Amino acid sequence: MSNYGNQVQFEVYRTMTQPDPDRLPVSYEDWEAKAREVLEDGPFYYVAGGAGGEETMKDNHHSFTRWKIVPRVLKNVEDRDLSIELFGKKYETPLLQAPIGVQSIIHEGGELASAKASAALNIPYIASSASTKTMEEIAGVMGDAPKWFQLYWNKDPEVTASFVRRAETAGYDAIVVTLDTPMMAWREKDLKNVYLPFLIGEGVGNYFTDPVFRSRLASPPEEDPTQAVMHWTKTFGNPGLTWEHLLFLREHTDLPILLKGVLHPDDAKQALEYGVDGIIVSNHGGRQVDGAMSSLKALPPIVEAVGNELPVLMDGGIRRGADVIKALSLGAEAVLVGRPCMYGLAVAGEQGVHEVLRNLLADTDITMALSGCSSVSELNRSVLLEDR
Repeated sequence: MSNYGNQVQFEVYRTMTQPDPDRLPVSYEDWEAKAREVLEDGPFYYVAGGAGGEETMKDNHHSFTRWKIVPRVLKNVEDRDLSIELFGKKYETPLLQAPIGVQSIIHEGGELASAKASAALNIPYIASSASTKTMEEIAGVMGDAPKWFQLYWNKDPEVTASFVRRAETAGYDAIVVTLDTPMMAWREKDLKNVYLPFLIGEGVGNYFTDPVFRSRLASPPEEDPTQAVMHWTKTFGNPGLTWEHLLFLREHTDLPILLKGVLHPDDAKQALEYGVDGIIVSNHGGRQVDGAMSSLKALPPIVEAVGNELPVLMDGGIRRGADVIKALSLGAEAVLVGRPCMYGLAVAGEQGVHEVLRNLLADTDITMALSGCSSVSELNRSVLLEDR
């Protein structure tokens, strides 16, 4: 994927004499505006909204402006390498598509469209426990492309174990355990719109097809979907989790386990003690704790806390290539991209997600080169200046 940005850029400029009047957006803001046009209030704000007054969501984005890139000149950046290595595997880019559930409310293609777009670019897709399509269906459209599975830890331990076994059987490469959602946060826009898609059977595909979950029901979901949804509402969140529960998870999989939702360095140290394989610094896109610190601000102390013992990834506020470069320079091994992909999905399905990821990757490549670096491995704190 050498010099990817130049290739993508010139593909666009080659249409200069006959530009497509229906061409898709380029900027994040235009994607969001187009998505607002095509989605009703409930689905749009389920994606675009955050917890409470959305202070954390806004801070995720604004925290990037505190760091300034200091380009170095006369560096040979003619040939560039965006690849990284995680858990003994080489990945072509430092981008992953973040786990987002209920994508069926955004576009009829849903998770399958997003997964196909990721596979076409060889960007790892993280499938959500709360997807409408099953983890097996998602894996089926991706072939050998890299894919991880995100786990919401069910109150029923056997359902949790079943999900992990299914993911391993379906060919997923890692388990991402989301820890910041033992219950759903106070989300004002969803409450205003009286909108929770799970209650109408969206986002429960993995549950309704799971043999353990189904065994807990008096009737199959096909016969009594309301009863199945009500059982889901009683078991989805698990506020009783402790660090010791991680030992249960390790008993049921040999796949790398990453903890998503870590913001405190002491929690990162605990993760190290409990033998997990990676950390994803995240505040759930500002959707869980309003007033929580931004992911980017939390990143450096966590990187320092674990040293070289664990790979640290970051999720939250990535909109452009400069954001990717800043996060990688502050110690992230890779970054997750969420809302931009969902706006692309809303506007143009698989093609929209593909275009969003392609452009972000091209922007990242060009920005890295203009910063004076020819590979991701060269990015470090010296690339940045903190604007106090």
